[in-house]
Amino acid sequence: MFDHIDEVFSTHFARGSAPSLVWGTFDRRGLMHVGAVGRGHDGMEPGPDTAYRIASCTKSFTAATLLALRDAGQLSLDDRVTRFVPAFAEVVLPTADAPVPTLRMLLTMSAGFPTDDPWADRQEAMSRDEFDTLLRTGLTFESIPGTAFAYSNLGFALLGRVIEQASGRSYRDLVTELFLEPLGLTGTGWDASVPAAGGVAVGTRWLDSTWHSLPFSAPGVFSPIGGLFSTVTDLSAWAAWLASAFDPAGADEPASPLSRASRREMQQAYRFVPALPQHPTGYGFGLFVEHDARRGTVVSHSGGYPGFSAHMRWSAERGHGIVAFGNATHSRLSVATTLAFNRLDAEQSPAPVTVLPATRVAQHALTRLIRQWSDDAARDLFAPNVELDDSLERRRSAIARAVDLVGGLAPQDMPTHAHRLDTGEVSTGLAHLVWFVPGVAGRLRVEIRLTPQHPPRVQTLTVTTDLVQPR
Repeated sequence: MFDHIDEVFSTHFARGSAPSLVWGTFDRRGLMHVGAVGRGHDGMEPGPDTAYRIASCTKSFTAATLLALRDAGQLSLDDRVTRFVPAFAEVVLPTADAPVPTLRMLLTMSAGFPTDDPWADRQEAMSRDEFDTLLRTGLTFESIPGTAFAYSNLGFALLGRVIEQASGRSYRDLVTELFLEPLGLTGTGWDASVPAAGGVAVGTRWLDSTWHSLPFSAPGVFSPIGGLFSTVTDLSAWAAWLASAFDPAGADEPASPLSRASRREMQQAYRFVPALPQHPTGYGFGLFVEHDARRGTVVSHSGGYPGFSAHMRWSAERGHGIVAFGNATHSRLSVATTLAFNRLDAEQSPAPVTVLPATRVAQHALTRLIRQWSDDAARDLFAPNVELDDSLERRRSAIARAVDLVGGLAPQDMPTHAHRLDTGEVSTGLAHLVWFVPGVAGRLRVEIRLTPQHPPRVQTLTVTTDLVQPR
């Protein structure tokens, strides 16, 4: 199963992407598989407990910490940043009616600042005084705060200052106390002294036909944008813990560092991200959220720092995912990880469709109605609009014609040509369901949607045919 995953990263490595790569697949239960290729600049062989800089994957830790303070009543996401960072009061806003950025705007990359990756990657060690001077000197805006997405590291550096002011604690100490220690992330930390069992990878860049090692930057005010070091073991555990918030069988533990509700809140698309052509994508709280028609909701984040690349990606609904690290600048690791994730996702068993109990009741009642129509049963099942939208007589006749087209309905235990077709259910919400009723020469596709009243009734019904193509 994992050979296809390993092949993706081995091919990426063979293209000269980095001196070393390490990756791991996980599900809600934990790490499933680890692979590695190459050696570190110092000859070290990477493994699941080798620490790499995870760069902007750190932003999910920053967002979780802010939500923990919110949940404790120490701040509101709609607070203005000036409540916690007084120096920002001297920043001239782009228009006379522009709002002061709120914490929510900073979290969702919509505070109006321009994208700043190359510049911000070199600012980690900036001191608090230097940061205040930067603010008082003035900032550039490219949009009115709250109106547009632009990936901003400066915004997350500001959130780090907010966290310190609201808690009265060092940002790095608070993240360690709230999340690293309780979740057992012992190979994760803030500088090259992190006690990772597999050592610490050295960052490199390709220059003049060879790999050159790069010095580590020191922690500082910009650490909230990307300062963490972590391992495949630890980052998989972090991602699996975030994904577990969607496990329908899960429940909060009393000592959980952050509630399931707040973790789900992180993984919602709040601000549309333009210029990503594959799937509709938004930014949540420290995470990207894609809506893939085939795979459902996919949550991810990349990390890029001088000398390092990282990517983490998982299915919100199904809980499986991949993390990957490389010790090179601009290694395009996100491309390889996305391809590997798509292969992993394709090999997983389809997730069962979850709907309301009332939706299941309606499904069974409609299947019986299709097999043996009764106007009285239909009126008991349908909301009044159904008959107003199209008469029961016309609906009954249309269903009869559809049944004839598929050669009549097959008994449940009768093998039919339709069994060669995909018979999986589809749902876009708990009150919506698409399913198939098998016929002798095809199948009926049935789609319903329930009303919001209680108890709900069927407000839409569509029955179409799906015929077996002749050989």
